[in-house]
Amino acid sequence: MKVLLLNGSPKANGNTAVALHEMVDIFNKEGIETEVIHVGNKDIRGCVACGQCSKLGHCVFNDLVNEVATKFAEADGLVVGSPVYYASANATLVALLTRLFYSTPFDKTMKVGAAVVAARRGGLSATFDELNKFFTISGMPVASSQYWNSIHGGAPGEAKEDLEGLQTMRTLARNMTFLMKSIALGKEKFGLPETEQHIATNFIR
Repeated sequence: MKVLLLNGSPKANGNTAVALHEMVDIFNKEGIETEVIHVGNKDIRGCVACGQCSKLGHCVFNDLVNEVATKFAEADGLVVGSPVYYASANATLVALLTRLFYSTPFDKTMKVGAAVVAARRGGLSATFDELNKFFTISGMPVASSQYWNSIHGGAPGEAKEDLEGLQTMRTLARNMTFLMKSIALGKEKFGLPETEQHIATNFIR
């Protein structure tokens, strides 16, 4: 099994990375393959609503979005991490997610999603909610922890001092692992649930 983790912070080794790598350690112990992609420092434009993805099967702008799409298609779970800016996720990350989820034709149903947010103080729950909507609109089960999936820290690396936040990340990784393995067993026995998601997607376009 594999989990793809997206670091939406401009800083490769900032507090968002602290949270994600705390999860990676648990995933690896559980035998889950992981890959972390740093997206927060890339130049990624937003969706222009050209509609070409419905014909091509991928975004017309051939950048990191299409690269991530291939990896996302093969993954059993997706973790999206972001710092908090004005009670919102990093705009670069949101641009990537908007195009990624909109342009990809593969079925995301039963891929497990988890959002992770990092901030000095406030805006965490609003950003957490924002990111979770990408999962829920796509039929993806959302993994939870023992608290909101958030960690506190201002200066890079400061989140290592947030012991409760680190514990929340470890619990999230364990819960996500259990959920992915349970879904895999369910697929093997019962198959995927029927979905009309493609109809809704085509209607929106």
